[in-house]
Amino acid sequence: MKSKTLFDKIWDNHVVRSIEDGPDVLYIDRHYIHEVTSPQAFNGLKERGIPVFRPGKTIATADHNIPTKDQHLPIRDQLSRTQVERLSENCQKYGIELFGLNHPKNGIVHVIGPELGYTLPGMTIVCGDSHTSTHGAFGTIAFGIGTSEVEMVLATQCIIQPKPKKMRITLDGELHKGVTSKDIIMYIISEISTSGATGYFVEYCGSAIRSLTMESRMTICNMSIEMGARGGLIAPDETTFEYLRKLPSIPGIGDLNSSINDWKKLISDPDAFFDNDLKFDAGLIKPMITYGTNPGMGMAIDDSIPLSDENGNKASSSFLKSLDYMGFKPGMKLLGHPVDYVFMGSCTNGRIEDFRAFAEIISGRRKADNITALIVPGSKKVEEQMIAEGLINLYKSAGFEVRQPGCSSCLAMNEDKIPQGKYVISTSNRNFEGRQGPGARTMLASPLTAAAAAITGRITDPREFMTEENKVKK
Repeated sequence: MKSKTLFDKIWDNHVVRSIEDGPDVLYIDRHYIHEVTSPQAFNGLKERGIPVFRPGKTIATADHNIPTKDQHLPIRDQLSRTQVERLSENCQKYGIELFGLNHPKNGIVHVIGPELGYTLPGMTIVCGDSHTSTHGAFGTIAFGIGTSEVEMVLATQCIIQPKPKKMRITLDGELHKGVTSKDIIMYIISEISTSGATGYFVEYCGSAIRSLTMESRMTICNMSIEMGARGGLIAPDETTFEYLRKLPSIPGIGDLNSSINDWKKLISDPDAFFDNDLKFDAGLIKPMITYGTNPGMGMAIDDSIPLSDENGNKASSSFLKSLDYMGFKPGMKLLGHPVDYVFMGSCTNGRIEDFRAFAEIISGRRKADNITALIVPGSKKVEEQMIAEGLINLYKSAGFEVRQPGCSSCLAMNEDKIPQGKYVISTSNRNFEGRQGPGARTMLASPLTAAAAAITGRITDPREFMTEENKVKK
């Protein structure tokens, strides 16, 4: 029998039909939808008189456009309100389960899928959202699709896709104090660039990956798209299975232990072929921060901005344009640079472990007066956990305001925009021009780095707050 990668095993098991010298027709196990990319798809079904083929395979939530304050009131923005209303109408019409605004299970689509047990090993998963790759942390083939493809999946439960090439990224070694999964993926992207994995599906492996929690693995898979990959995945292991065992329920699974025995087979064969094979040393990674306008423009927080772009071009127009937008210069140090905003949340870092990490730094301290902080849980469940663990009271005593769940200022599609020219340390996934508001200057970082900036009011190495001496001074 031919050796296969984990990706091959899942993909081949879901091929309905292969088109000669063309793409495959792939069956989709789970389809997630939200209010932004689904209205046009539903309109397409309506115009053609087509029903949703398997509504039980689709799960809906409202997340991108919803406000994070006063969610009990009507949404003020007309476009946002219309999109949320259309989602509710369409889900009711076609019999799709919806966790809408104010539903106790509402939240960001890539946060609620795993925490509600809808994301399971071996699945194919799609959503009209690029960061669907998050779900690959469970050993799934998960990727974002366009609106026309959303319509295709609603109508047929299948999608036509060319099979991507396969890349393996191995991360061995021990992570240093203050280095998180966010730093890992930012480091990898800075090393291979935002196009370094274009055309590939990436499998992450190695001792450092195996040591991570499920929530940390989700952060890494979430940002796979930022290096051009179609998606990323990690083989399920005992960490995965323990996460699933702790869920209150798993829809569609009767005997979990039997399913786990099957999922244990979801690993790449020892001699499986990868089109590209990269290795990194976890011990070389430091807390990271971006300095430009794409996620590949990242560096260790105590480094200086490079003198040239990723291709070695010192005067590259795009490189200089990016730095000019940020108000930075080649060779500049960022430590100590003033910050105006901190955003803590998103589908990248909006889970309970992220807020616990943030709390480690701010406990016993106060928010800097010059900082406006947006602290936004990724779901209602995360919000409930924060309340139960006393984190919200801790944040409030430190001068922070905790918002209600939603995508918030990860992207400028709701009220939580960063003002023009202001600097924000963000735990989200993209630092494009205008991503968090017209003219906003975004620096991506981990929850620990965001917390350090929130306390000091400037870019600060979080390791300064993680020494025994500083712990006593708290």
